[in-house]
Amino acid sequence: MNLSDDNGNRGPGSDRVPEQTTGAEMNAVEKVTLDTAGAASSFYEVVRARLLDVNRWGEMAKLPMSAFKLFDDAGRAAERPAAQGDFIRIDIPGPGIRTGEGYDWVLIEELAEDREADSEVTTLRVRPSAHPLGAGENTAHFLKDTATSTFQVKRMANEVTAEEHGRNEVANLETGDIIDNIRNAFVGFGAKLGFSYPQWKSLVAGLLDTGNK
Repeated sequence: MNLSDDNGNRGPGSDRVPEQTTGAEMNAVEKVTLDTAGAASSFYEVVRARLLDVNRWGEMAKLPMSAFKLFDDAGRAAERPAAQGDFIRIDIPGPGIRTGEGYDWVLIEELAEDREADSEVTTLRVRPSAHPLGAGENTAHFLKDTATSTFQVKRMANEVTAEEHGRNEVANLETGDIIDNIRNAFVGFGAKLGFSYPQWKSLVAGLLDTGNK
C-alpha cells in the first residue's frame, strides 16, 4: 500500500529517506509560504526546534493520538532536544506491547542537517527497536525493524515544509510473545489501512502552526 501526499519525498534531503522495497509506504507533507526567504529561514528555525522537542509532539499535533517520550541512549528519560542515539517511547491508544513494557519503542538512528545555497533541511529518522532497558533483544514495536519513519523540516526559498516518510512497514510478528504477535498483527493491519496517516498528518501540520511561534 502506498499512502502519499502528491508532493511526498522530493527535493532537498530526499536522499536521506530509505528506498521503499517491502510492505507499506506513507508520505505526509504540509507546507507554508512566507513573504520572504528571510522570514522563511527564521520560521524554519522555529519548526526545526519543534521537531527536536519530541516530548511535545503529542501536544503539538492537531489531532493527538499517541504520546511520545524521549529517552537517552542509556534508557533514561530526557528533557532536552532529541539527539542521534536517543530512544522514543510511544504510547499508542489501546493494549500495549509486553516486550516493551506497555509501550512501542524506536531508536533515532540519524539526525542530520543539510544546507545549500537557498535551502535548509533537518532530518530525524527512527527505526523500531528493543526496549532500551529490557532483558531481551526482540523489537518492541508493532512494525519490524525493517521499517523507518523519516521526519524532515525543510526550507526552500520562502517555503517551509514538514514531512513524514514511512518506508518498508511490515507488522512485527516475531516478538517471541504470542500475545504481542496478535496485538501487532491488528495494529499493523490498521497501519496498512492508513489509520496511522492522520496522526502523522496532524503532527506535521502542528509543526507548521504559524499562530504559535
